[in-house]
Amino acid sequence: MDVQTQFFTYGKKDSDKLKLCNGTFFGPITLAYETYGQLNEQKSNAILIFHALSGSQHVSGYNSAVDSVGKKWTDECKTGWWNEFVGSKKLIDTDKFFVICVNYFGGCYGTTGPSSINPHSNSPYGGKFPKFSFGDIVDSQIPLFDHLGIKKFNSVIGSSLGGMMALNFSTRYPKKVKKIVVIACGLRAPILTITHNLEQILAIENDVNFNNGNYYKLNEPNKGLTLARMISHKTFVSLKYIKSRMKDKCQQKDKDFSWYKIKTSLESYLLHQGNKFSNRFDANTYIYLIAAWSDFDLRKDHNVNEDYEIFNNCNEHEYLIFSIDSDCCFYPEEQLELNDALINAGINSKYVKVSSEKGHDSFLLEPELYYNDIKELIEK
Repeated sequence: MDVQTQFFTYGKKDSDKLKLCNGTFFGPITLAYETYGQLNEQKSNAILIFHALSGSQHVSGYNSAVDSVGKKWTDECKTGWWNEFVGSKKLIDTDKFFVICVNYFGGCYGTTGPSSINPHSNSPYGGKFPKFSFGDIVDSQIPLFDHLGIKKFNSVIGSSLGGMMALNFSTRYPKKVKKIVVIACGLRAPILTITHNLEQILAIENDVNFNNGNYYKLNEPNKGLTLARMISHKTFVSLKYIKSRMKDKCQQKDKDFSWYKIKTSLESYLLHQGNKFSNRFDANTYIYLIAAWSDFDLRKDHNVNEDYEIFNNCNEHEYLIFSIDSDCCFYPEEQLELNDALINAGINSKYVKVSSEKGHDSFLLEPELYYNDIKELIEK
């Protein structure tokens, strides 16, 4: 299935600009998005998917290029990141549902972000792009849904960072959704995540090419981004899965080290993953997103004292929560905390723990573990 990214622009007039959580206004904004399936006459069959940290709007099928993205749209990006989950006769059946996914505000795959051209200066925003929250990302998509005439989604689905977006959306816009599916996420950023995120931000900022985020006409801070990805990668996949992916051959690249020499296939694998990521992602987008992740706390967003109060206006919702038993990015106790808050609020919630050797990234790789429960909920 060949697909193309679509674009929606708003905020050219002051009255249409996005109001950020810090009280400032921003615009214009272009959103890059993709849709799959047909919206029915009642516009009641729409499913919204929020992508993970390094994902994009390209959920399913094959998209050979996104013109505004250029070389960052590598071969790794061309096949949809949830291709095994979404499509005709698949788990999320596009013969029945209209599926939409939007690249996040601040992103690097076609949506306005630090690498976009500032119309006032005719240069990339760079480090002058405004800092944003997850709430800002969610709010930025509302004008698109209004444009499409979608008043209420059948379901909202998100995994990892996308799961936190789904929770933000469903609790702040409770009338816009019926069913919510979240995989491997939580109500707030835990201490370990904040620690890892700080390490990654420091890695990027300490790259000599970072230049306060103003590097687009110079050399990109690829070494810093490579190191950041290496820091995070070990939390996304289990050690068993890393071992299964390692090759016997070690590859030493002159650009990566001057004194040290790669000695093991593990080192070679980690370095390869970091370099591959730095070729397809923007360093500014990365640090903006993980900084917003570190600040994420739904209790703070709703200005409440107890977790169950987050869901005060969600009485008509139905939640499906997945944990992954080998996940060391979002540990299962974080999803149990979320489920407990829902139960204490009197909200219909189902908790499922899947068993996998692939760690956090199981949600990308093993549709069979999620198939029955998701299908039962969204087709109810």
